[in-house]
Amino acid sequence: MPIYVQHEVLGRIPDVFNAEAIWQAPGLALFSRRPLLRDLLERSPREHKGRAATRCFSHVTLMLPQEEVDDDYHLTRGARARDLAQTLTALHQKDFGDLLGGDQVRYDVAGTSSLAPGEIEVKFGHAVYLPAADEKILYNVSVSRDSAIWHPVCPIYPNQRLALVGGEGGEASFIASGWPFGPDGAILIINDGPDAPPVVQMRPKDAYECRFDPRSGYYTIKSLREAPGGSPRLMLKIARTSAAAPRPQASAGADTISINPTSAAVRDVQAAPSAGVAAKPAVWQSRAGGASPDMTAIPVSHKPVNNAGESDATYAPVSQQRVSLVALAMPRLSRYRDTGAQAMELPFSRALALCTDGRPAISFVVDAADELYACTAEGRQRITAPATFTPVDTQAIRVLAAAPQMADRYRAVICLAQPVGASVASGARFTFGRNSPMLAALRLLDSPRFLKRTGDANTASADRIGLSRNAFSFEATAQGYKIGRLSASQALFHLDDKLEFVASIGDAGNDAPYLLPNGHHLVAGHYVLRFDA
Repeated sequence: MPIYVQHEVLGRIPDVFNAEAIWQAPGLALFSRRPLLRDLLERSPREHKGRAATRCFSHVTLMLPQEEVDDDYHLTRGARARDLAQTLTALHQKDFGDLLGGDQVRYDVAGTSSLAPGEIEVKFGHAVYLPAADEKILYNVSVSRDSAIWHPVCPIYPNQRLALVGGEGGEASFIASGWPFGPDGAILIINDGPDAPPVVQMRPKDAYECRFDPRSGYYTIKSLREAPGGSPRLMLKIARTSAAAPRPQASAGADTISINPTSAAVRDVQAAPSAGVAAKPAVWQSRAGGASPDMTAIPVSHKPVNNAGESDATYAPVSQQRVSLVALAMPRLSRYRDTGAQAMELPFSRALALCTDGRPAISFVVDAADELYACTAEGRQRITAPATFTPVDTQAIRVLAAAPQMADRYRAVICLAQPVGASVASGARFTFGRNSPMLAALRLLDSPRFLKRTGDANTASADRIGLSRNAFSFEATAQGYKIGRLSASQALFHLDDKLEFVASIGDAGNDAPYLLPNGHHLVAGHYVLRFDA
């Protein structure tokens, strides 16, 4: 492939801040001198016609030994580094002025701990760009191994044409943290300006698969070479900055980069609760008077007594409805400070099922300040909803923003990759809550494992937050499900078949049965339940 970055290490330079010693060796011993910066620029022109150079590179990055740069900063506040850049700029313009073609000469001096004393690392080429003093960032590029923990790589500026991302030891202009593809692989990002989406290509092309998911807003790159433990992969996200003007929307079907749903431009989409509106939660408090009667019903038989001489085949089987747990609602723990709740953690295995032991592939955490985090083996990072995570190749897990009407109670909604279901009989009324055995298998958070508290030994179930002993009753009918709120402190929310907010149930003091259509959802405590016919 073409050489996008010319990379050389110059050695045996007694004074790394001496521009003349870096630029050109003294004397006329052309065949014995080692190549220096001027020679490198002359041997590698930007454009040429035949053997004659017609244009040279004008942006150069110099890396000096870190100790030398630190001493310069301590003693002269970086004056020697600035003088070095200015002097090299003047020499560059003097010797290559006729090959610049109107380009500005720019030098950048930085430090690195990988160089020995007397060495200087030089980079220039098609994928090396230094921004102007007043040039604003157009995109921010970041990478991830698990789609949860993102590591910044580089910015891309409006006038920057190319960026080459790779690993240590390669010829890339930017190093990606955790690069899994070796020194020969690289990601080439092509920027055609603010009005066009960036283009991403892999180098070499035939060794990698690169796909863009417009819903999650990032590329997934996989090696096509077989490796022990599976092919390595990397996620690449190119997020347009809020300072840049909005890009015109591309036509349907175009392979475009959408704005990252977790970027700063769309943070805090949930409506913050108004001061003084949220009532103090009625949990973990002594109950005045007797407890409400347990409305849990035992399923009744719908088959008549088998009289003598009658066959069982005479009667049709009983129709079965189904209730499924499809998502978990992460609460705002700031509402429950009196309980000592510090954090709630939901760990998911590599199969993206909720797990209580072992090493999870990804965990979602909400803390006492209502901040939402994703945690993996790569670390811990704050996230915002909506977002999609693919910690494993097989499935994805979605994190939705809580609807504004629910945002005073909930931080986010985590959709289960594998819903958990249970069948219920029609014609009978059941209850759901901490004291109800019916659908107890769906209450996955009925354990102290998921809730971290201060004070006692953390023996309280996570269900003690937000879910009453008897939360609501439900009965399957031909028109849907009749929902009855059984506790005045229990918040119930109706979501449609697409998990969009429809209504709050019983907020206006009306506790009459509420008809929930088949296929719609009910939110109670941490649980988002779908009721199907």
